[in-house]
Amino acid sequence: MSATATAYSHLSADPAGRVWVTAANVKVSEIVADYLAHGSSAEEMALQFPHLSPSMIHSALAYYYDHREELETELAASLESSRLKATATADSPLRRRLGLAVAKP
Repeated sequence: MSATATAYSHLSADPAGRVWVTAANVKVSEIVADYLAHGSSAEEMALQFPHLSPSMIHSALAYYYDHREELETELAASLESSRLKATATADSPLRRRLGLAVAKP
């Protein structure tokens, strides 16, 4: 895939290889994460995110189905990174002051 265009209308890849909905400045992985979390149709997602047209969402989902393993690996890595960050800050001074500290096992 080139750094500026893909075979999918509405999508382009940045130099790092991340694929974006070009006119909306939204990563395909963000649309996929929402789709997987809620199971909404493209039309429902377009109602929730009016800056995305159904055709933009369909392009993102087509890309997902053609690159499923790659995107699911990316999403899993992002989730693990978030979990590690949450664990690392579970007992931060701010969380203690707010009474949100989690007891460590």
